[in-house]
Amino acid sequence: MEDDSSTNFEKHEPTETMYLKQITDPSLAQNAYLIGCQRTGEAIVIDPERDVDRYLNLAKEEGLKIVAVADTHIHADYLSGVRELVEHHGAKAYVTAEGGPDWQMEWAKGDPRAQEIRHGDTIAIGKVELKVLLTPGHTPEHVSYLLTDYGGGASEPIALLSGDFIFVGDVGRPDLLESAAGQVGAMEESAKVLYDSLRETEGLPDFLQVLPAHGAGSACGKALGAIPTSVMGYERKFNGAFHEALTASREEFVESILTGQPEPPVYFARMKRDNRAGQALLPDGKLPAPARYGEGDLVEFINGGQGVVLDLRFDKQDFIANHLKGSLYAPLRGTEFLEVVGSFVEDEKTPILLLVNKADEVEQAVRELVRIGYDSIAGWMPVAEALASAAPTEAFATIVTSDLPATLEQKPGFVLDVRKASEFQEGHMEGAKQIAHTRLAKHLDELPREETIYVHCRSGMRAAKSAALLAREGFDIVHVDGSSDALLGTSCSMCS
Repeated sequence: MEDDSSTNFEKHEPTETMYLKQITDPSLAQNAYLIGCQRTGEAIVIDPERDVDRYLNLAKEEGLKIVAVADTHIHADYLSGVRELVEHHGAKAYVTAEGGPDWQMEWAKGDPRAQEIRHGDTIAIGKVELKVLLTPGHTPEHVSYLLTDYGGGASEPIALLSGDFIFVGDVGRPDLLESAAGQVGAMEESAKVLYDSLRETEGLPDFLQVLPAHGAGSACGKALGAIPTSVMGYERKFNGAFHEALTASREEFVESILTGQPEPPVYFARMKRDNRAGQALLPDGKLPAPARYGEGDLVEFINGGQGVVLDLRFDKQDFIANHLKGSLYAPLRGTEFLEVVGSFVEDEKTPILLLVNKADEVEQAVRELVRIGYDSIAGWMPVAEALASAAPTEAFATIVTSDLPATLEQKPGFVLDVRKASEFQEGHMEGAKQIAHTRLAKHLDELPREETIYVHCRSGMRAAKSAALLAREGFDIVHVDGSSDALLGTSCSMCS
C-alpha cells in the first residue's frame, strides 16, 4: 500500500483548535477517542468498538465527519469497529504494519481503503497530526499515537494515545499471547520487549497527556486506575509498573509484571483471531433487534435446547432463590455481564434469550453483546413474567462461608474456589480446588459429577455466577455466600 500519510505543516497563527473526546464504555472499561480538526471538519476515531453509531452521532453533533479510523493493536477484549466504519461509512483505515507477518490485519491486505502505517509515519486530520510510535510488549504490533494540534498553534504534542501500552496506574499485560491466545512461551519474551518499550519513552515530555484505551475494571492489566487520563510525568513517578521499568533491572521487571495477572476470560482468544482475520459486519450496519417473547415463545426456546437464557438481575439473592432452570446469572452491571457471557457461552453463535429487569435494558444488553461478537440474540422478556410462566424454575442450596466447615462434616463434598489464582495464593481453605470463574468453562472435566460441589469466592458473587454454569452443566452444587475470610486457615478435612 502506498504511504501518503506524512504531512509537513507550515507555522501559522492559531485558528480553530482540535476537538478531542474520550468515549468510555463501562461494560469493557474501554476508551475510544474521537479527534477532529475544527478548521476542516474532519475527524478520526482511535480504537472504536463495533457499535459505531455512537461515534457517528457525536461527530455529527460537533459538525465533524469521520474520515479515518485506526486501532492501536489487535484487540483481545472486544471486536474492533474499524471495518464497520470503512465498509458502511466510507472511512479510511490506518492499520499497523509492525510486528511481523503474523500480526498483520489480514482483512486489510490489498484493500485500497486501508493504508499501512509504521513507526515514524504521520496521519494528518486537517491540521491535527498523529505520529506513529512503535510500542510493543503488550502485543508485537502495538503502536501509540503522538497527538499534535498544529491548527491550535502548537509546536509540541499534547498527548499520547497509548492504547494498551500505558494505562493510568499500570501498563499493558504482556502475557495474553500465552494465557489467552495459547502461544506457549510468549509471555516472558513479551515482558522483556515491554520493558524496553517503556524505557524508550524517556524522551517524551512530562507534560504529555496519557490517553489510555482502558480503565479500572479491564482485564488488560492488574492495577488499572479509575482516573480517566493522566500525564507522563505523573505515571513515571507513581505508576508502579512504569516506574519499575525505569528503575529496576529487566529481570526484576519481568518477574513483577507477570505475577498476579488475572485469568483472562475465555473469549479473548476468539477476539484476537477475529480482529486479525476480519470482524463480521453488522447487517446494514445496524444492531440486532431481538423479538419481545411471550410465554409460548419462552417454552419453545427452552424446549429447543439449543440456546441459552441470560438472567440480567442485579441481586444475586433473588437469582439464587428463584430462576429459570439452566439459565446463567449475568448481571447487566459494569463489566460483569460480558465477563459472564464471554467466559461461559463458548460458541458465539448460540441463540440468546435475555431476561431483563425492564425493557430499556434490552438495547444496552444488545450493544454489549455485539461488542464481543454475540449477534444471535433471539429475544427478550421481563424476568418477572418468565418466572410466572410454565417454564421450569429452580433454586440453589446456599450456606454462608462460616458454616462451610461444619456443613462438610455433615455432608462431605468438593470445595471449589473460583477466585483468581493470586487471591488463592494469599490464603485459602486447605484442600480446596482453585479455578478462576473466567476459566471455569474450560475446566469442567476436572470436577467430580458424583459429589456435591461447594462453590465459594470472596463475596459470593462470582460463586453465584459459577454455580449457575455448573448447575446448567448438571453438577450438584451448593452456593457458599459471604466473605471467604471466614475460611482462611481452615482445613477442608472432609473434602474429597
